[in-house]
Order: sequence, then C-alpha cells, then structure tokens
Amino acid sequence: MILGLTIPQFTTLHVLISFVGIIAGLIALPASARGRLLPRTNIIFLWFTLLTSLTGFLFPILAFTPALGTGIVSMLVLAVAFWAWYARKLADRAAPIYVVTATMALWLNLFVLVVQSFLKVPALNALAPNGTEPPFAAAQGALLIVMIGLGYLAFKASRRRLMV
Repeated sequence: MILGLTIPQFTTLHVLISFVGIIAGLIALPASARGRLLPRTNIIFLWFTLLTSLTGFLFPILAFTPALGTGIVSMLVLAVAFWAWYARKLADRAAPIYVVTATMALWLNLFVLVVQSFLKVPALNALAPNGTEPPFAAAQGALLIVMIGLGYLAFKASRRRLMV
C-alpha cells in the first residue's frame, strides 16, 4: 500500500498525474515557441510535473534504477524552473532559464512515456522488446529532435521578450 492505495491504484494515480503534466506541457511549450506565455497552463505543468516526480519516489525502491535517476534529474531541473517562475517571476535572464528547464522537464516526462509505452503496449513491445532496438531508438530520437526544436524556438522567443 502507498498512501492508502494498492500499488495498482497508486500506479493509476501516478499515471493520471503524469498525463496532466504532459498535456499541459504540450500546450505550454508550443505556445512559448510562438512567443505566447500561458500562465495557468505553465503553473499546471510545473505542479503536476513535480507531483509526477514526487509520486514516483513513493514506489518501492530496492536499488538504484534509471527511473530513479530520471526522477532525481527531473527534481533538480524543476527546482530551477520553479525558481525562475516563482522567485524571479521570469524577470531578466530567468525567462530563458525557465524555458530551458521547463523544456527539459517535459522531455524527461515524454522520455519516460515512450519507455513505458514500449514496455506496456503490446504492439510497441513487439517492435522493441528490450528497449534497444531501432524502433525504440527512432522514437526517442524523433522526440529529442522535436523537443530541441521547440525548446530552441521558445528560448529565442523568451530572449525577444527580454529585449522589448
């Protein structure tokens, strides 16, 4: 039991929290790339992404795993994003710092989504049962390219706002 829930129930809660954060991020990042800041959506993204990492640490941990490492990196990235958003209110250099860290946090969540999809969706698992096959690498590579592209556009847009 975790927080009074069975592990399957807690897993469902964790996944739902993750999806809310991912969806909010997938709305906020392209808007940022177009030079539009969506405050409510960014706040939802930040808090649900934080909750995703925090709930991930509540699962039984027997040894250090890639998932645990991803959670630790996510928490560090989110700490900087929260600082830029709340403490600095995106003033001065905090706007591009926020965009970079928010993009990294979203990418980490999407990276895990791809990993979990290849593990849990039978059709995808058949293509890459070990997570080392070309279809898995192609999916992760395409995701990385898209995130770098959107992150770059959002970074440029955040720097333009500083110069105005």
